[in-house]
Amino acid sequence: MMKTGILVISLVLALAGGGNAGGGAGGERRSLPIQLKADELVADSTNRTATFVGRVSARQGDVTIYSDRLVINYSERNNEVEKVEAFGNVRIVQGNRLGEAGHAVYDNKAGKITLDTNPKVHEGNNVVSGKVITYFVDEQKSMVTGGPDVRVEAVIHPRDKGKDDGKKP
Repeated sequence: MMKTGILVISLVLALAGGGNAGGGAGGERRSLPIQLKADELVADSTNRTATFVGRVSARQGDVTIYSDRLVINYSERNNEVEKVEAFGNVRIVQGNRLGEAGHAVYDNKAGKITLDTNPKVHEGNNVVSGKVITYFVDEQKSMVTGGPDVRVEAVIHPRDKGKDDGKKP
């Protein structure tokens, strides 16, 4: 169970900018530019949203988010990002880590990232899935929940003891 939590934490930290980016600290990633590409952008000043539609990709450092549609909500006070919501074929990639879902939400104020609609997180051959995968950024805590029709499932492969994983004993 601990390895499952670490798998979810490492991927979702990357989403929130709290993980390493090319060996640097999470704060370094946040200072990097975000490159967004899409077929269409609709900026709505009244509702304080920017909606990217069609083959969306958002890249910052070594983390890339792909989706069919990405909606960014800004605060009225200081134009800070309040919420980022990705819809349709959501994939979050960092190195050998991959998060997949039909829908994902990053709530900046709550410090929470939620993956739902068939969410799965992969790291190498390891996989965890459930009805909803939630990561609480400030507490560095993750929760994978099931439901009446979906149970939490994790497949964890043991490390090859002869293989050097770069970690010191």
